[in-house]
Amino acid sequence: MNGVLLYARSRAVPGTLAVLAGTAVLALGAAARTGHSPDPDRLLPVVTLAPLLAAAVTGARLYSASDELDRTAVRPWWPRRLALLLGPTALAALLLPLAVLGDGAAVLRNLLGCTGVVAASAVLLGARLSWVPACGYVGAVYLASDGVRGRAVTYWAWPVQPGDVTAAWVVAGGAFALGAALYAVGGARREEAPR
Repeated sequence: MNGVLLYARSRAVPGTLAVLAGTAVLALGAAARTGHSPDPDRLLPVVTLAPLLAAAVTGARLYSASDELDRTAVRPWWPRRLALLLGPTALAALLLPLAVLGDGAAVLRNLLGCTGVVAASAVLLGARLSWVPACGYVGAVYLASDGVRGRAVTYWAWPVQPGDVTAAWVVAGGAFALGAALYAVGGARREEAPR
């Protein structure tokens, strides 16, 4: 048990969980400012940005200061990596939909999709920059999808779709599965330690 706690502390898990709880409180406050409106357009900033922030916080903690030890360990690290990704994601999945009562399904879908993008980015770019592609994509979709219609929109603009759109769930779920698998198998890209 001490090994698990030491591993969690080395990966800043307690701080991550505290920031995720703070993210849920901020989302609750932002949703309250809209009057917990059932109008999805009024909640859209909260529904897209709160999961993005939670995924970015999770992604930043995928960094390993002991990368050489991780790669040369006797036991396989993929279960630990997967737990490091799934634990904070599960906490955010419990807290964020409660904060946004209007469209909790869309919040959950966006959390999964953004976390998948962040995890895949950690493998390709490193944990410290893992938030950049997700932030860029969600921001671009948020700005570009207003008033755009068509069947393809439900696929590429999944972060801004209502929670009951199946195509958006398929894309977000696929992003999560791919990102989680890539991170579990390969871990985050090696980076120089901060000075």
